[in-house]
Amino acid sequence: MTSIIRAYDRATGSFSSLIPDALLLLVARLGIAAVFLMSGRTKVDGVLHITDGTYELFRTEYALPLIPSDVAAVAATYSEHIFSTLLVLGLATRVSAAALFMMTLTIEIFVYPDAWPTHLSWAAILLPLIARGGGAWSLDSIIRRRAPMHI
Repeated sequence: MTSIIRAYDRATGSFSSLIPDALLLLVARLGIAAVFLMSGRTKVDGVLHITDGTYELFRTEYALPLIPSDVAAVAATYSEHIFSTLLVLGLATRVSAAALFMMTLTIEIFVYPDAWPTHLSWAAILLPLIARGGGAWSLDSIIRRRAPMHI
């Protein structure tokens, strides 16, 4: 059994050096941004004009407790556009991922609780971005490297 484990470790040990963290975090940022941006685009006409159908969905199917449907429609639509764009850029990555994670929890709890496998996969992508940030290939990283460090 030990020889099988050693052989497996030798065969797969180089994977971590072949796939840098920066690439993993970039793919995570782009992948989850695409999900939310595409969702946001279904809610608008033109650039950012929220459709009547979107308001109707938030009045009926997407109704949330404590939040007026028109406020929820605007907040969700603009959040999907803004936070997705920030993730693509790798700017304010942790905050953007946290906002989309909270949106995911809201959708799971109040709108589509049976869609937990999808929401779990979104969480699996968002949580590393919250924990690790955008990675070396992000504007966050560039800004951090160029900013003077004052303690």
